[in-house]
Amino acid sequence: MMEKENSNRTRIIGLRFTPKEFLKIERKWKASTCRKLSDYIRKHLFNKPITTNYRNQSLDEFMAEIIRLRTELNGIGNNFNQAVKKLHTLQQISEFKDWIISSELEKKILLNKVEEIKKNIQKMAEKWLQS
Repeated sequence: MMEKENSNRTRIIGLRFTPKEFLKIERKWKASTCRKLSDYIRKHLFNKPITTNYRNQSLDEFMAEIIRLRTELNGIGNNFNQAVKKLHTLQQISEFKDWIISSELEKKILLNKVEEIKKNIQKMAEKWLQS
């Protein structure tokens, strides 16, 4: 069995950076998979490989669009729930007719948003298949 390397680090080196220098180091560290700044600097100093995270711009755009659509759908769902609660409290036929008209409008909005989601998913699938 191999002896475990002594990993007790007892020596400290203090470094001072300008705000600009530190910002540059911090950006590189945050773009890496290193959890601690000291790990990142140690790997860099000893020429060890540093794994960097890469962002997929098309996936970022897709997620932003899906988040926007989810927010809109949540709003529509809330409106629909409020309308159903209102339906349970209606006393007169005229109120019921008003509710039917407004629920038809909400239904059209909901179907349009669902169609928009389908189109955006199709666009993203086509982009993804091209890469």
